[in-house]
Amino acid sequence: METSSKKKVLFTATEDYHILSFHIPFLKLFKERGYEVHVATNGDEKIPFCDVKHVICFERSPFRFNNLKAIKQVKELCEKEKFDIIHTHTPMGATVTRLGARKSRKVNKTRVIYTAHGFHFFKGAPLLNWMLFYPVEKWLSKYTDTLILINPEDYDRAKRKFGRRCHDIQYVPGVGLDEKKFDIDFSDTEREKLRESLGLKDSDFVIIYPAELSVTKRQTWLINSISDFLKSNPKVHLLLPGRDSLHGECQNLAFENGIENQIHFLGYRKDIFKLLNISNLSISASKREGLPVNIMEAMFVGLPIVASNCRGNRDLVKDGVNGFLVDLDDSKRFEECVRTIYLENSDRFSKESKKLINDYTLSAVLPKMESIYFGE
Repeated sequence: METSSKKKVLFTATEDYHILSFHIPFLKLFKERGYEVHVATNGDEKIPFCDVKHVICFERSPFRFNNLKAIKQVKELCEKEKFDIIHTHTPMGATVTRLGARKSRKVNKTRVIYTAHGFHFFKGAPLLNWMLFYPVEKWLSKYTDTLILINPEDYDRAKRKFGRRCHDIQYVPGVGLDEKKFDIDFSDTEREKLRESLGLKDSDFVIIYPAELSVTKRQTWLINSISDFLKSNPKVHLLLPGRDSLHGECQNLAFENGIENQIHFLGYRKDIFKLLNISNLSISASKREGLPVNIMEAMFVGLPIVASNCRGNRDLVKDGVNGFLVDLDDSKRFEECVRTIYLENSDRFSKESKKLINDYTLSAVLPKMESIYFGE
């Protein structure tokens, strides 16, 4: 049977969602360069610009036996396809892929690229994170030809700690915010209809926090922090689009605080752009981030930001410039900052958000990735 003479690239991640959310422009780039594009995930979604889809039994938890099976699957896949480049993502997807591709790096000269979307060990992280994740990443760095970091804190640490094992460590500011995602018509009439569908009036002030409801994203802390502000300002509403991993805890908390009519739990949404465009302020209470897409998207549409002062958030939000940064446990100041933007009714933060986001757009990031991929 005749084999393809095309160069081959493989993108891996634990789930389809990650590829679909962040990497379609890069799959397209390789297609345009004449590569045969392969994707391996633990899912069966149809992926644009993908020639061959592989299902690998990646598991998000490092303690699942399936990950050992997945290493063998990746190894067999590499031996069969002889990839020129592998670009791997997500903690366990990248761990399994790099272990499975060890032989291929030597035999087939496969180049393995890993983008770390935010190390689990960082300044202020729990000791357990450092004990579990730091030694693994340090060890695996010797099986990584190019290591890409998306925020300065991770980049500086990787250069200092992994530089002897991985000789090509790069900083790229995120995966690139795709401006085309926002290039859609959204009329004033549609805005009014969307607000109405959510029970919002034109005079309401709308705050949005698009994120999975989780311990890491801290929606429970957020609700407790701004509940008094919401009670005293009935025209202020909070939108919380995102999957609920807290099993109704936030909804119960909103009810207990008497603000259930002002907090809108929207579940998973595909219209975040439209929700941002009916909002007045974007917030984040997250305890850690790589480089948060929700804040990037909010800045792109010109929203002011109030965010927790954690890695990732502080790379995007300049305190007093395009919004405010608040220490992780300072609930009083978080409420004060939200109140300040509500009362000020100024566009000074909005203008700065639009300026600052330019360095993080796809048009800025894509040339950097082309240089990494192809040496141009």
